[in-house]
Amino acid sequence: MTLLEPHNMPFAAALVFMLVLAIAQMVGLTDMFDAEVDVDADVDGDAAIEGSALDGLFTLLGIGRVPLTIWLALYMFLFAGIGIGVQGLAQSMTGSPLYVWLAALIAGGAALPVTGILARPLGAIMPNDHTTAVSTASLVGRRARITDGVARAGSPARAKVKDVHGQSHFVMVEPHEEASEIHAGDEVLLVRREGNTFYATALAERRLSPTQVNQ
Repeated sequence: MTLLEPHNMPFAAALVFMLVLAIAQMVGLTDMFDAEVDVDADVDGDAAIEGSALDGLFTLLGIGRVPLTIWLALYMFLFAGIGIGVQGLAQSMTGSPLYVWLAALIAGGAALPVTGILARPLGAIMPNDHTTAVSTASLVGRRARITDGVARAGSPARAKVKDVHGQSHFVMVEPHEEASEIHAGDEVLLVRREGNTFYATALAERRLSPTQVNQ
């Protein structure tokens, strides 16, 4: 039995995807993606119950213990390994492999709890700045820098901000003052948040010139 046989194609594709994720992780292309998919821990009212259940499921599966790209790579590796093993076992016992979709369903389901089991100790040995999740609301009051575009009222621009653990997050920012514009490279202070949009004041606007101070 070879990896490129038709009944093993989903598992071969999973291995290719795993390698792509591994290469992207090594060159740092996934940093923005991992930051943007951080789960916002803020819940209120009835949403708190759903959030707690979702948090419990994420904990069981090991999501949040390691960066999402690492979790996906581990899941793809286990999915491929289990799937190839299932097909090999089926062929040795019955003389033919399982239907592709059935083998993929079995492998996908079996890989989930195994990924959760392995992600927990893996997360424990990884650097803290990759494993510590923070609430998006905790970014309010921190300094950020506009990375591209011009932030105007109703037209946010992307900004980079570091949390208390030094991990970078990419957020969308509009000026707190409607008449203001904040350009790429400007440093800002995040003063409030509404939904997924932060409102900021350019730090340059908050400084008084020597002439103003003497007046």
